[in-house]
Amino acid sequence: MTPLAGTQLEERKGVVTFKGSPLTLLGPALKPGQPAPDFRVLGQDLSEVMMAEFQGRPLLISVVPSLDTAVCDQQTRRFNEAAAQLDGVAVLTVSMDLPFAQKRWCGAAGIDRIRVVSDHREATFGAAYGVLVKELRLLTRSVFVIDARGAITHVEIVPEMTTHPDYDAAIAAAKKAAGGA
Repeated sequence: MTPLAGTQLEERKGVVTFKGSPLTLLGPALKPGQPAPDFRVLGQDLSEVMMAEFQGRPLLISVVPSLDTAVCDQQTRRFNEAAAQLDGVAVLTVSMDLPFAQKRWCGAAGIDRIRVVSDHREATFGAAYGVLVKELRLLTRSVFVIDARGAITHVEIVPEMTTHPDYDAAIAAAKKAAGGA
């Protein structure tokens, strides 16, 4: 049984679409200035990864539905490349893909500057960050930036799941969170 079983989560209808069809997001609508919620996800070695691990440093969280799709692949590669210019910023990609599939994909794609983690087991990240898609049990495409104090400084929930986020805005927010321009 997962922590979500029996839990009543806020439902937000029509915030995002998939190929034009409206979907329901579960969890809160987070905003800049709020404290970043805690989460527990799985690393590719099945170890637990928690928000507390990133305490004291800025964090860019890239959320994708599945690494095995074209836009998710490109988004993860783009943030992996950007990580080289984000000194002091941890970059995390979260999806519902199984850790074994993530490890295989990362190896084939040469992903080596960011951590790719899985929310498949408990969906605590998706529920806490308000990006869990009720109808698909996937995470909707989104980006969060959290400063070193643990406050959210940037939120983008991409309105159409099959389109790209605003990479430039996310990278600029991460640089600002790190004390850069």
